[in-house]
Amino acid sequence: MIVGDPNRFALESEITKAYEEKSLRALGFFVIHVAGRCFGVREMEATMLANSFDEVGERIARRGQHADPLLAAAAARTLALAVSQAIYGYSERGKPLLGMNDAEIADRFASSQALWAPGGDEAFDDGSYVLHFDLGNRVRLVAFRRTVSSLLDPGSLVETSLEADEFYGILEAWRRGFGEEWKLSPKEDGTIQ
Repeated sequence: MIVGDPNRFALESEITKAYEEKSLRALGFFVIHVAGRCFGVREMEATMLANSFDEVGERIARRGQHADPLLAAAAARTLALAVSQAIYGYSERGKPLLGMNDAEIADRFASSQALWAPGGDEAFDDGSYVLHFDLGNRVRLVAFRRTVSSLLDPGSLVETSLEADEFYGILEAWRRGFGEEWKLSPKEDGTIQ
């Protein structure tokens, strides 16, 4: 199932196996399309989907709160490096980004909840990162990949901006569609093999 326009912004998922247990929901994949690029592991048994389903619901519930004026105004490359600096504890060439140290940057990302992916499961084990900023009636998305050897794969860096109503409408439509697909899918027992 895909909801939205992959050339701008879309959510895509596939259920391989559904489970009665809501803490599992289903096995499959969940990816985020930003500006014509796909972020996440697009393989049939990439991850359990409960985390992605719940995170989309939380993003909807916190509409308008994914905001930090300093972060949102930064260039996409600076944001990508700042995320890597905050998570991995060192900046490019030892220089602090955005005039902050690692802990301050991490606090800003945590309090703004701007970091959407990775969300703590295998869905984004390909090194993908997606940042989400609410800017009044607009939403800005910045997405990129890290590699084992670099903080940023520059060829992967993209960004887009869209109306908040369109963005949150896509989230709501995907969540509704996934919920219906899960309800109609035959369920496995709660054991993961």
